[in-house]
Amino acid sequence: MDSELQRPVSFRLSRRGDRNNQRPFAKDDGGGLFSSVRLPQDNPMKVVWKQGFIRLVIVAGILWMLLILIVLLFHIWSCQSSFSFFSAICNKEGKVFITMDLLGLAPKAEHRCPIPVAGDPEKIVIPEGRTPDVIVKDLTFIEDEDLVNIGSQSFPLFGGNQSWLQREESFKLKPRMKVHCGFLQNGGADMNPVDIEYVKKLSLKFITRNVTIKKDKDKGMWVGIWRLIPLKHQPYDEPRRNGKVPKILTYRLFPQAQYSIWIDGKMELIVDPLLILERYLWRDKHTYAIAQHKHHRSIYEEADANKRRKRYARPLIDLHMKIFYYDGMEPWSLKKNTISDVPEGAVIIREHTALNNLFNCLWFNEVNLFTPRDQLSFGYVVYRLSGLFKFFMFGNCEYNSLFVLHPHTREHSSKVEWVKSLSEFKGSGSSMKESRGGFGLWTPYPKNLDLVVLPPVVRTSKAG
Repeated sequence: MDSELQRPVSFRLSRRGDRNNQRPFAKDDGGGLFSSVRLPQDNPMKVVWKQGFIRLVIVAGILWMLLILIVLLFHIWSCQSSFSFFSAICNKEGKVFITMDLLGLAPKAEHRCPIPVAGDPEKIVIPEGRTPDVIVKDLTFIEDEDLVNIGSQSFPLFGGNQSWLQREESFKLKPRMKVHCGFLQNGGADMNPVDIEYVKKLSLKFITRNVTIKKDKDKGMWVGIWRLIPLKHQPYDEPRRNGKVPKILTYRLFPQAQYSIWIDGKMELIVDPLLILERYLWRDKHTYAIAQHKHHRSIYEEADANKRRKRYARPLIDLHMKIFYYDGMEPWSLKKNTISDVPEGAVIIREHTALNNLFNCLWFNEVNLFTPRDQLSFGYVVYRLSGLFKFFMFGNCEYNSLFVLHPHTREHSSKVEWVKSLSEFKGSGSSMKESRGGFGLWTPYPKNLDLVVLPPVVRTSKAG
């Protein structure tokens, strides 16, 4: 009786087992997709598929690692290759790298990067003599002009009263040239007599010991090892325009000096000046070096950023750019022979050659005539000299490694920076017009600018 009762149960269990064996894709105990154990119920096609997938993953991983290794080896080889195209991939000043950067294929630029300066300043060999003057050999300056009448007042102008014709002629390079270059008689920015005598005796000397002297026997002022030379009688009523005098016209202040390094007052230099001269001038036989702007390559991008940051009156910046655009200044592109039209002008390293001095005069004249934003005028003067002025524009990450930045505590220096339309200069607003600079913005331009439409600007970065 018991066997008869148990038979249906065992029979049912047997039938369940048969049904399970008929489902080859049922879930396996201890097995799975990546299981290497072949269970009795595995279908041969499933086994082949699992083994093939595992091999595919392994092969793909190996190929990916080989690809990375090949790319790294190619990068190392290309940087040292004698083939110009491949070596250009590593040349950050070359068009291949710049194109990759514009397409977003180049590595993201660092904020700071190591500067390849010489290891020991004592072993640096200072070049003998000066770089010969080939294009411009004799440069002199206009230093006396008739007084300018403004209302009932007559007074001399530091930058002179340059006409449009004089401006145009100044861009035509000749062996002998005489141009406006600031420092017109009684125009301001005067030195003390003791400092005038001091700068006449300047030569290429590097101080190797640190001494702190406040005043010497001739009443010259010193700060540590640095001679302090104040300029009396500020030539402009716009503070930012005053700062361009020592910055751009360094040669006029120190005519006997062979080299100069300008750094803005907001920065603390942390690199030996001798190492800077060796790295940026002597090593590759440059005579003028300036950093590339971090955000912009086109002056029209920089002008747009200046308007957004209220660096000067917006309609006057537009007028400034219309004159440049009418004169043929195109937005920066890969067709140009420079890596950028916009410098980071807080650091300028120069040898005082005749051509470099002329460039600085022409650069200053543009700043004197138009807006005080010198970064807008640098690329324009380079363009007007038709490639004859050569300079080295180094990476912004090196620029940020030359100093410690102490930001300005005051963002805006005058009411004119808030002006949005020319109508605001009328009536009581006429007092916002500068009385000693920027006359090119108020003197009728000899060409019709009404039909000039500025090129569009794509905002790809912060105002900067």
